[in-house]
Amino acid sequence: MAFFRIMRCVSLGPEEAWRRLTDWPRHGAHIPLTRVTVEPPGATGVGTLLSARTGIGPVGFDDTMEVVRWSPPSDGRPGMCRLEKRGALVTGWAEIVVGGSGGRARVLWREEVRVARLPRVLDAPAAWGGRLLFGHVVRALLVGP
Repeated sequence: MAFFRIMRCVSLGPEEAWRRLTDWPRHGAHIPLTRVTVEPPGATGVGTLLSARTGIGPVGFDDTMEVVRWSPPSDGRPGMCRLEKRGALVTGWAEIVVGGSGGRARVLWREEVRVARLPRVLDAPAAWGGRLLFGHVVRALLVGP
């Protein structure tokens, strides 16, 4: 399994940072050739299913995830979302933790991913690539509206 983490401090309140990071369809705008769908549409909660389809036409793969923990930040308490990856090709988990106070949010994104048929010797390069890609995604989501 490839494990990586991303930490950011931003000039946003924790609730706004959370809103931006959990706007799932917007993730696809920052990951090449990817579209994210949410079932059921609307508010996220435990049991929400996400599918990130990466590819062109019929050639590609799905990163299927289920929200297994959903606790938005409130009253000075940090928020936490845990996604379990349930796809045939991609398994593992991701966690988003958002805390802070006032106009400053602290974001922690942790992820452990396993790609089927990828030799374990490639876990370190996969973690490096994940940190690079999702570092870009987190930065773009937090900067944009």
